[in-house]
Amino acid sequence: MFYDNYFVPRGYAYVAVDLAGTNRSDGCVDVGGRSDVQSAKAVVDWLNGRAKAYTSRTGTTRAKATWTNGRTGMIGKSWDGTVANGVAATGVEGLETIVPISAISTWYDYYFSQGAPLYGSGPDWLSDYVNSPDARAKCAAVQRELVDGAPRSGDRTRLWSERDYVKAASKVKASVFLVHGMQDLNVRMRHVGPWWDALAKNGVERKIWLSQTGHVDPFDFRRAAWVDTLHRWFDHELLGYDNGVDREPMADIERHPDQWETSKTWPPRGTAPTTLRPAEGAQEGVGTLGLRKDTGTETFTDDPRLSETDWAERIDSPTPDKAGFTTGPLTRDLRLSGSSTVTVTATPTTSTAHLSAVLVDLGPDTIRDYGASGEGITTLADRTCWGVSTTGDSACFKETRARTADVDHTVVSRGWADLGTYASDRKGVPLTPGKAYTITLHLGATDHVVPAGHRLALIVAGTDKDLIDPPSTRPTLTLDLSRTAARVPFVGGTTAFARATAGSAATVPEGTPLDGVSAPRTTQRVPGSGR
Repeated sequence: MFYDNYFVPRGYAYVAVDLAGTNRSDGCVDVGGRSDVQSAKAVVDWLNGRAKAYTSRTGTTRAKATWTNGRTGMIGKSWDGTVANGVAATGVEGLETIVPISAISTWYDYYFSQGAPLYGSGPDWLSDYVNSPDARAKCAAVQRELVDGAPRSGDRTRLWSERDYVKAASKVKASVFLVHGMQDLNVRMRHVGPWWDALAKNGVERKIWLSQTGHVDPFDFRRAAWVDTLHRWFDHELLGYDNGVDREPMADIERHPDQWETSKTWPPRGTAPTTLRPAEGAQEGVGTLGLRKDTGTETFTDDPRLSETDWAERIDSPTPDKAGFTTGPLTRDLRLSGSSTVTVTATPTTSTAHLSAVLVDLGPDTIRDYGASGEGITTLADRTCWGVSTTGDSACFKETRARTADVDHTVVSRGWADLGTYASDRKGVPLTPGKAYTITLHLGATDHVVPAGHRLALIVAGTDKDLIDPPSTRPTLTLDLSRTAARVPFVGGTTAFARATAGSAATVPEGTPLDGVSAPRTTQRVPGSGR
């Protein structure tokens, strides 16, 4: 990246660290656990004169960081940013700021969503993938701990507790400049909401950028503004310059490709959750969504061959694989900001069942094509330079532009769960066919405006192809609509929703398929840079 080329000539030192078990470091990779975090924390301690370091791997000659005042920032995308989260959660002195980009805040949520597995493998696969050859030969015991401590049942164990940085947010002393793609299906938006809220609760200075991209670095979707903002952020947090960056709006949100708006705080003041109720419509599986509680049921059968894209395309048609509920066309813009929940009461026909809940903006738009290669960007041939090039290290990088798609629907937020975790999010249990269960699904955070003329939809279904693994059976589920509801954070709360839907008849259009982006691809198992 450009960090060393750009920042070293501007009065900074740049330190790149091989985590334990990787490249030139001893030890074993433990995927977000004590080894990962402490090996990076040790560097912060060394920079502040609290830890010993040596000039060679096996030597005894001490190395001292006499060239730094110890004020340290950490930055990185994906796993690198995750380590920054983990180190900040130790409360280490001298770490003044972190910039986590598309980063994990709790490793359980990278592999599972409320008991539902997101991948066909666990952290042992990832550890083996990144361990150095030397570590791979020596780390069988750690590999076994990762297998035994992360059962594919989705149960929460001590291993996951150790890798949950959200619960340690009260220790964070560093400021946090968080960047994430709202359509990131690798490190999903569930990693943003709880972490952001916990930092706020503990009075941490925060700033956030939310893009329309997938798992993409801001250097590749908003380059000039990013370099300038990051430079001013580090100048303020590390050099102590009063440059006003801390008085600028807290949030930058990409509303349309390359079109950004700001919010003084995030979520904005005046945002409040609104309870939306599904109701039966004229056709089975094609219902309405509003404020009034209704009775009735809807039934669907899990079809692991289908995804959220398939469901949204057929939102206005009866299909056996989902239950869909829509408002009428809105009479004014309606902004969602923050994290939603969907509480479902469902009766399964089998002993296992997975659920998906999806919020969708129904209406024409041009968005970043997060489902395509590049996840919303296209790399160009021309290069621009950001800093000073040296032999073997060019400061010039290929330019990018937004890759867009014209769509008829946009998935706004998603959540998944194993219905077997209805009683406890720590351990799933077999279900009794024919018995009703109530569970609340936690959806990823978002910030999205549903424009006037569009409709807002809630879809409840089973397996979301390529985003969660299917259960061991193929259940049919019956929803009790009187005990099913979504809690959605609207700017302006219930009043804003009521005004936006006033005079809007919740009629169902002809069942013409609605185009969206490509169906989600099989998601990555490696939370790497993707560059």
